[in-house]
This record gives sequence, structure tokens and C-alpha cells, in this order.
Amino acid sequence: MTLKRIENCEFAVYLPKSIQMYHRVIRPLLFLFKPEFIHSVVFSILKIVRVIPGLPGIVSSLYTVKNEWLEREVFGIKFSNPVGLAAGLDKDADVFEMFGKMGFGFVEVGTVTPLEQPGNIKPRLFRLIEDKGLINRMGFNNKGVLLMANKLKNRKSNVIIGGNIGKNKLTDNDKAIDDYLICLETLQEYVDYFVVNVSSPNTPNLRQLQEKEPLTNLLSSLKERNRKFKIPKPILLKIAPDITNNQLDDIIEIVQNTGIDGIVATNTTIERDNLKTQAEQIDRIGSGGLSGAPVKNRSTEIIRYIYEATNGKIPIIGVGGIMSPEDAIEKLDAGASLIQLYTGFIYEGPSLVKKINNSLISRAKS
Repeated sequence: MTLKRIENCEFAVYLPKSIQMYHRVIRPLLFLFKPEFIHSVVFSILKIVRVIPGLPGIVSSLYTVKNEWLEREVFGIKFSNPVGLAAGLDKDADVFEMFGKMGFGFVEVGTVTPLEQPGNIKPRLFRLIEDKGLINRMGFNNKGVLLMANKLKNRKSNVIIGGNIGKNKLTDNDKAIDDYLICLETLQEYVDYFVVNVSSPNTPNLRQLQEKEPLTNLLSSLKERNRKFKIPKPILLKIAPDITNNQLDDIIEIVQNTGIDGIVATNTTIERDNLKTQAEQIDRIGSGGLSGAPVKNRSTEIIRYIYEATNGKIPIIGVGGIMSPEDAIEKLDAGASLIQLYTGFIYEGPSLVKKINNSLISRAKS
């Protein structure tokens, strides 16, 4: 049976109803299991769905919204819609094509490092259900940049891919530039843009690279090497929410002086303020970066600060606590050119992408 016949058959009448099943059936079932275990199970299922004729098309018919009102051109790339998947979910570029079928306008893979590394000791991923948040201390677990490059070189879809790059845990900060350059050179032909991750709280001393001198040296080196390629790719910087406005001023100055192409605001936070989850549970979880609804306001503040300080001249990808179409619109109104989902996607399911895009169309037409 062809995809067209599948979409036109009686079964297709029931497809939209499955969108509502996520909250009622699928999420409660998924949340019965430990987060990292169920992550692996879901990815295994997506790998199977990917190769069954007709199924990727059904997924696309459920969640993909195409409309000229959604199209954006940012840092020289034309996006079919402004809603992307943030780095951290598809760390090794395993199922990025399926995420494209779920309606995302772009997918950011990684964080990837030059060499394979296991990451931190498990358990390292925790749900804060009352807060609609996650705490993770994954530690850049990935299979290395060469394997990622091999997967991306064989991609069949035209979904826009961002490569989120980092350094190995055992690489000293004074040699970190080498790690980032290796990732840039290895992936340059296979991704559409790069994101430099110096803001994860889960790699020791990584955030020290956000300081003025090391950050300037890192971004300048990457920019210089990027120029030597036939088709240079946009380079963005991902920043932490746990910075002062003075530090943010320095980062804005560095971005402008080095001429990189944009900022991703923001990564996870190490703060634990105003949570509904009991303090005893938070203490048992321990260290890690907090994402989801608790980081929403600070992320939006930083987006607005960057936008106003630069008169909108630096493109911003807004990420952090987008759990609804209203949250997405808030980020865009604050000055983001594009947005990304991570925790919101886990709590709300792929229908969130569709809801956001439909809301943006309605808003544009009104």
C-alpha cells in the first residue's frame, strides 16, 4: 500500500486522535521507567519505524506543518519553520531523520567530542515531574565525532542539522581549542551550522571557557579555520543561564569582535530556586543541569537582554522551558529568531511542535 493510499484510507481518520494519546497513555507509560532506559527504548523503536515503508510518512502526516508563514532565513539558512530540537537528545545522530518527520524545522545533534566517552556514572538523568523539569549530569556521553560524521554523510532527508561540539573530559582547558577544531573539521561537510558548547555544567571546568580570554581565543580559532573551507558554516555559541549581566556584556562583545554568527540561549542551570519538588529529593539527586519550566524566565531574560543590547543584530536561538505555544511566542517576542525544544518535547510529546507552528500561523494571519 502506498503512502498516499495509507493517508486516504479510513485509518487516517483516527490519526489525529493519537496526538492526544501522549498525555493520557504514552507519557504515563514512559514515565514508569527510568529516564535513560526509556530513552534507549524509544530510540530503538524510532530506528525500526524509520525503515518500515510508509511509517515515516504517517508520522510526518501527523505532525508536520508546512506554511510560508513559518519560513525563516537566519544566518544564511532557510528554515521551513522556527522550531528545532535542542542538542542532548540525539547525541550520536541516530534518528535525526525521524525527528524531522515529527515536524521540527531543524535538529541539533551532539554534544559530540573528538573521542568516544562514556559520560558520568549512572544514574545521571532525573525527572522533576511537579516542576516539569529534568536534571541531568550526562557528561557529554557520545561515541565520537568520526562515527557521527559517518552517519551524517549518509543522510537521506533534507532536515537542517546543527552540530553541537565540545571537548573531551580528559582534555585540559589549555588544549580545548584542539578538540573543538577536530570536531569542526570532521563535521564541516556534513552539518549546516555549528554550536560551540562551553556552558554545560557537567564537564569539569568547562564553563571556565566562557571567560573572556579563553572564549575569545576559542571562537577566533574556530572562525579562522572555518574561513578556509570552500563553504564556511555558521558558528554559534551556547551560553549558560547562570551568568551575570556583566559577563553577558563580555560575551556579546566577544561574539561581535570574532564575527561568529549567533548565540544559543540558554543551556541548563545549576540553580535550584523556587522548585515544587521536595528539597530532600533534590538533595538526593545531587549535581547536574536543570532544564524545563524552571529555567524559562531566566532564559527569556537573557534573550531579551542580548536582543536589546545589540539592536537585534545577533541572531538568537532561544531554548529553555518552552512547554507550550505561549512559551514559544514569548521567546520569539523577546528577540529569538528560532527556538528549540528538549524538556518540553519529553513532557508534551511531538504534538507540541505542531501546536507551536499552528499558533504561529494563526498569529501571523491575525
